Amino acid sequence: MQIKYTFLILIILIILTKVVFAQTGSIAGTISDSLSKATLPGCIVILKEKEQGTSTNGLGKFSFTDLMQGYYVLQVSFIGYKSKAISVYVEQNKTVTLDIKLIPAAINIKEVSVTESRSPMEAMNTISSLDILQRPVNSAQDLMSLVPGLFLAQHQGGGKAEQIFLRGFDADHGTDFAVFWDGIPINMPSHAHGQGYADSHFMIPETIDQLDVYKGTYATQFGDFATAGVATFTTKNTVDNMVKFEAGTYGMNRIMGMLNLLGNKHHLLTKKKEYAYISAENMYNQATYFVHPQDYSRVNILGKYFGQLSDKTTLTLEGSYFNSTWNGSGQIPVRAVTEGLITRFGSLDPSEGGHTDRTNANVILKTYFDNGAILKNQVYYSFYQLNLFTDFTFYLTDTLHGDGINQRDNGRSVFGYNGSYEINNDLAGHNLKTVIGLTTRGDMGQLSLRHQEDRVILDTVSMGNLYEQSYSLYLDETYQFTNKFFINAGIRADVFDMNYRDIMPYDTFTEDNTGYVSYNGSKVSGKVSPKLNLYYDFNKDVQFFIRSGYGFHSNDARAVVSNPNVSTLPAALGYEIGSTFKPFSKMLVNAALWGIHLANELTLDQDIPQENINGPTQRLGADLSIRYQLTKVLYFDLDMNYSHGRFMDSAVGHNYIPLAPTFTSVAGLTVKTGGFSASLRYRAIDNRPANNDYTVIAQGYFVMDGIVKYRIKNIEFGATVENIFNVEWNEAQFDTLTRLNGESVGGIDQLCYTPGAPRLIKGSISVFF
Repeated sequence: MQIKYTFLILIILIILTKVVFAQTGSIAGTISDSLSKATLPGCIVILKEKEQGTSTNGLGKFSFTDLMQGYYVLQVSFIGYKSKAISVYVEQNKTVTLDIKLIPAAINIKEVSVTESRSPMEAMNTISSLDILQRPVNSAQDLMSLVPGLFLAQHQGGGKAEQIFLRGFDADHGTDFAVFWDGIPINMPSHAHGQGYADSHFMIPETIDQLDVYKGTYATQFGDFATAGVATFTTKNTVDNMVKFEAGTYGMNRIMGMLNLLGNKHHLLTKKKEYAYISAENMYNQATYFVHPQDYSRVNILGKYFGQLSDKTTLTLEGSYFNSTWNGSGQIPVRAVTEGLITRFGSLDPSEGGHTDRTNANVILKTYFDNGAILKNQVYYSFYQLNLFTDFTFYLTDTLHGDGINQRDNGRSVFGYNGSYEINNDLAGHNLKTVIGLTTRGDMGQLSLRHQEDRVILDTVSMGNLYEQSYSLYLDETYQFTNKFFINAGIRADVFDMNYRDIMPYDTFTEDNTGYVSYNGSKVSGKVSPKLNLYYDFNKDVQFFIRSGYGFHSNDARAVVSNPNVSTLPAALGYEIGSTFKPFSKMLVNAALWGIHLANELTLDQDIPQENINGPTQRLGADLSIRYQLTKVLYFDLDMNYSHGRFMDSAVGHNYIPLAPTFTSVAGLTVKTGGFSASLRYRAIDNRPANNDYTVIAQGYFVMDGIVKYRIKNIEFGATVENIFNVEWNEAQFDTLTRLNGESVGGIDQLCYTPGAPRLIKGSISVFF
């Protein structure tokens, strides 16, 4: 008993000693751009003496506490800015307050550290930060292509969402790849044309500030469609006044402008830092290399306000509008060209095309507490429409009028909430970062599939009202066991409530409902997805990682509510091992071996409509990304990606996954010096199976582009050449059973494709004011 009391007294004495004698000080500061005066979230700040690092929060603030009296050196760095070392003397019971200004500067990979970020999950995004500053971006398609290893294919005049390929997935228009824009989900569940349809054409490239990439199923904060990966785009808080004019061959032109509404002297809601701007673009591309011009027209408008309401609170208000119309040349069978029925850029049904529009409203309120915690509340609303006319099989079914279809996603309202609470605590002398999140999303709209000829509706195949609501709750923990070893563990729970109700006109029904596919009913399903990721920082330039986790993509509500054999939320198990490292001071490398198992490769073919239950799949692969600064002004980037995918329950030789990419590569050389910049880039994809027995081949291609820019004071000139060598390549490709007018009944199964664009040349002039 005496020993027990003695031990208790010793503990009390130790605590009292710390309170009385270990009086410490602290360092706090704000980091901002020396020119725009805007604060810089995400800056890396290293306290050299303690080998301790942190990053600035959304207000550009950082702090270090419990520092003994003495001298310290802070190393401050941020990609795109000149690094700075600051000497600080800390006194007992006092806080040193710093106001640090960083000067914009050319990128120096030598100063980039792999492991200095506060979160080990963010190491991959160092590559994305380099890319968005270095690589030329001229369109929404270019923005998506910034994701390492991602390939896109467009097959309707530029108007439809691109077909996405990543990590062995033909993700269609987004079924297995999630996209977010300032926290708003872009993918559309139970869409009229494709599950997870993600149309990113409403993004104005010049307004994008940051791209974060999460490959695989490992990030706890993402749920539906986040199987192959996730891309989150963040817009700028402030912009320079500018207007840009572009014109190119084959009838292309674009005008874009950005206007800073407040400047440095005007205020709207607060006397603290706040910014507001409006940006707009009008783009038209006739694409006259097609026999029937595409006449792609697009209008985008974005307005954004960001303000610091108090020392602890920021408010973001955002609204955007997007409208687009186009004609489509369509996917043509190989035989139509080889037999001379049409030319390579001809069309068998020139009535294809459509119209789409999207309106977004977004409100984000963030609160930063004295203990470093961050509370985020976001509400958003989107109004979306698509009216699409396509023809894939021609006269296979209807030998008189043809097989043209009309798919409408009419008046869809999307409303949602994203909430999260993030806090760092001390556990056994090491940092524990906790993030708790709650989200919900509702989709309401009308879906229809009709039979049409020359955009005239002939009859209705299906029509109904969709109501789909999802809820999710997640917990994510990152614990720093030592200065080098981190563990990230998370779990999320998702619940989906799907409802679909037929609203077919009474006179469309026959006595036996022959030819009518009825999707009607409701279903509630849930999914729990655990994650486990390990990180080891060998030194500041080498990080090893092992990542694993379950994810999922939802299936179309129409298939789910009407077919008991259809899984609502088929699971995807992902895992990988790899490293982000710097073999040389000016080279950054990310390498990974990965695998993804999908429980059921089910698809709903909305063109028929019909469920295709294809069973489980396995994909194994390797990714390699290299960023190398050859000289002070010359940069090299390379992405190489290999994948091997197969259906697990099919016989060998008949188990290929159609259109799954096997090898892809993207690379470029970029020169930046003074006001001059130039880039030469290629993208290449290998041959891949177009069907499950590889008897039809989707042809690979190699295409090279070039861009040059030169800025003199407030004017920037640019020139771009796409497809420099004018190669013939197929952009979108499918194995399709088709029948041309006059052919025998039954049809022919062969490759159908949309031709890739020939050599395109365009020039631009930007005026800053």
